[in-house]
Amino acid sequence: MRVLLVEDDDTLRESAAAYLRASGFAVDPAASGKMARELAAVSPYDAVILDVGLPDDDGFALCTALRRRSPAPRVLMATARDAVEDRIAGLDLGADDYLVKPYALGELVARVRALLRRPDHAAPAVLEVDGLLLDPATREARRGTRVITLTTKEFAVLEVLMRAPGRVLTREFIGEHAWDDNFDPGSNIIDVYIARLRRKIDAPEETPLLATVRGAGYRLGRAGRRA
Repeated sequence: MRVLLVEDDDTLRESAAAYLRASGFAVDPAASGKMARELAAVSPYDAVILDVGLPDDDGFALCTALRRRSPAPRVLMATARDAVEDRIAGLDLGADDYLVKPYALGELVARVRALLRRPDHAAPAVLEVDGLLLDPATREARRGTRVITLTTKEFAVLEVLMRAPGRVLTREFIGEHAWDDNFDPGSNIIDVYIARLRRKIDAPEETPLLATVRGAGYRLGRAGRRA
């Protein structure tokens, strides 16, 4: 899933971005409110980690602007301010959760995963599509009793597909949610990863789950199934 990380502290931004990427997220880092607004204007995000104390912007106002986007991303506000009034203000303005700095990177990732499991994402803790299971927390995948070994990016692409079972997802949609801002829409990288996933997910004796819809994109699971 794709995350916008808004943090003006260079060291924290780099370490948090690296940890999130190692945990399977596609991350676009922004060092300022201006950069965050520019990125959000052109790319959809599943979640935003937002530092309130930005040098060039009001973090609370930026939170409100991000939540007005459609679809609205989940917003986790992070700040060194630990006053109750600041937490209340952030939550009242649309933040989904609040994390006081300094924070443990493991907790940051756990909080983001928890946000993505909330009802409007229609995603339980463990994703399941027609006997195929994916656990974002443990990074494990299984089909029946068979364990499926996935690379970090294969896992990211499969997670996007499994959060929309039965729907045809375009290459553009998959790229926007599984890659960061460096994604090249003109490349065939998504086709490559789909081919790898198909070999791993659909064994010769099993009913195929990952389908190519010619001229449209890719679908995981039965057509018409509700996400």
